[in-house]
Amino acid sequence: MKQTAPTPPVAAKKPHTITVHNDPREDPYYWLRDRENPEVIAYLEAENAYTKASLAHTESFQKQLFEEIKGRIKEDDESVPYLDNDYYYLTRFVKGGEYPIYVRKHKSLDNQDEVLLDVNKLAEGHDYYQVGSRSVSLDNKTMAYGVDTVSRRLYTLHFKNLEKGDHFEETIPNTSGSVIWANDNQHLFYVRKHPETLRSYQVVRHRLGTDPTEDVIVFTEEDDTYNVGIFKTKSDKWLVIGSFQTISQEFRILPADAPLDEWRIFQPRERNLEYDIAHFEDRFYVRTNMEAENFRLMVTPEDATTKDNWDEVIPHRPNVLLEDLDIFKDYLVLSERRDGITRLRVRPWDGYEHYIEFPEQAYVAYTSINLEFDTSQLRIAYQSMKTPPTIFDYHMEKQTFRQLKQQEVLGGFNPDEYESERLYAPARDGERVPLSLVYHRDTERSGKSPLLLYGYGSYGNSMEPFFSPARLSLLNRGFVFAIAHIRGGEEMGRRWYDQGKLLHKKNTFTDFIDCGEFLIQRGYAGQRGLYAMGGSAGGLLMGAVANMRPDLWAGIVAAVPFVDVVTTMLDDTIPLTTFEYDEWGNPNDPAYYDYIKSYSPYDNVEAKDYPPMLITTGLHDSQVQYWEPAKWVARLRERKTDDNPLYLHINMKTGHSGASGRFERYKEIALDYAFLLDLAGLI
Repeated sequence: MKQTAPTPPVAAKKPHTITVHNDPREDPYYWLRDRENPEVIAYLEAENAYTKASLAHTESFQKQLFEEIKGRIKEDDESVPYLDNDYYYLTRFVKGGEYPIYVRKHKSLDNQDEVLLDVNKLAEGHDYYQVGSRSVSLDNKTMAYGVDTVSRRLYTLHFKNLEKGDHFEETIPNTSGSVIWANDNQHLFYVRKHPETLRSYQVVRHRLGTDPTEDVIVFTEEDDTYNVGIFKTKSDKWLVIGSFQTISQEFRILPADAPLDEWRIFQPRERNLEYDIAHFEDRFYVRTNMEAENFRLMVTPEDATTKDNWDEVIPHRPNVLLEDLDIFKDYLVLSERRDGITRLRVRPWDGYEHYIEFPEQAYVAYTSINLEFDTSQLRIAYQSMKTPPTIFDYHMEKQTFRQLKQQEVLGGFNPDEYESERLYAPARDGERVPLSLVYHRDTERSGKSPLLLYGYGSYGNSMEPFFSPARLSLLNRGFVFAIAHIRGGEEMGRRWYDQGKLLHKKNTFTDFIDCGEFLIQRGYAGQRGLYAMGGSAGGLLMGAVANMRPDLWAGIVAAVPFVDVVTTMLDDTIPLTTFEYDEWGNPNDPAYYDYIKSYSPYDNVEAKDYPPMLITTGLHDSQVQYWEPAKWVARLRERKTDDNPLYLHINMKTGHSGASGRFERYKEIALDYAFLLDLAGLI
């Protein structure tokens, strides 16, 4: 007997009009914002039930994929230890455990383990459990750490007595999850987050063992377009408060030996002035965009830090983006991005400089944990789309590598069975967009293979050609995987970012479309075998390209997609909104309102055919609220003219980053992959 196809849920339409700049926008699904409304929860659960029923024929395959992916990952594993203040620190995983165990050893790796936290035990009874950063006092006696059990990135601070093994009584809620200790081992500083907007807005001083209600606010960021953070310099000499905006930063400094003193502004904030700082001996090094689009490096005395005292060390270069620096007693190490790839430049204070060479075209290389000043060893991390993550100690004088660890991929993985390439797709305005590809060597490139094109393209975040053990499940079944390094990222320098934001945002979308067409033309994808995937701001990308070129895609996966851009950017009570005016524009300005409205996926759904789509979200998402994808799906169901599948999967227990367990998150990846492989006829 033929089974009846599940019937998709239909969201109720309730009149709601938002009028801005004399432009009324009808939003009949606005009511879905109320997560306390039982009708909203019932609708979300109906969507989940529909997705589950519609994909029931893939359930056994999803389980197979999950076990396949999990089977590539070594369950009993541990990180490469690093030395900090007489202790070696490492992270360990045990078979059957979903969470890390944080361990340290005193002076020698041969000494007995001291378990700092066993997160497997702490997480018992919780659907979600995430430990934030861990910070140990300078005397090694106390550890502070943050815990989030809701997945809204609001952490409660806890304090553990490492001598006795018990916890202090006080806990501190609504924080960013990290702590910075003063050098007296008694005072510490943390960042308070606003409980509604989740903006990091205050730096607070706490004295260990006292009531947190007596804590002292040392700085409040009044400008709601800024977030704040705090860190300690590698030298342990200075505490630093940072106020961060998209195009402006400001720092305040305080001697770590004098936590009760007054903070001093390093360089007052200025519109379009970006800088960050690092300390060494009696001076600060300043990476800045002052008269330098791609940033340059300056130096200034620690007692005269305003920009009129800055002297140039590394000049600006139009084709090289200066991304970061690591300072050592005898060396300066620079992270520089050129042609989309980050290169590591070793510059002795006296002697000849050199770049660290790697064998592949497309790769990820970056400096890892380097806490010591007086050393010639540089710890670096390396991976590519076919090479698992690898940790090296690089001898900066001898220019030699010592491999410490490579992620073990179980199940007979052989990197030689895969090919990785770097291509450049012509954009419609003449730019060349980098593409990173990987595929199994037996996969045909004759215009018949399915290809998954992944993109992000926002906030200046460069998408790296990273390794993924889960991705092998696609590659081994004939998929090509490609990353489009589109504008809005910073792969090709700061100009690349500037050309993909604000009133240039549509370049991000057209770049992605142009990359897809190029891959079809070059035979990497079949005419009806091109799939697309992106998450968060990459989910906005998915919504935009679905509206602009629905015919191009054989299927789309949009994870936690930011698709209701106009409404969200008009609501300054939603987390992140005010901080992002310099990314998307402030729609209270008519010019930005009109431009954002012209591409906002939710506002541009039309009566036309759309490709098959799987859209995922989390009920407790603090970055892209669940109602954005829920409203988008409701409007798509109302207007689209095709019979292609449209699925919404809501994780009712998590937020933006999905499940917190080490392996649980692969169940959601298995769902994504099963959806794609089913569409491609490869199940």
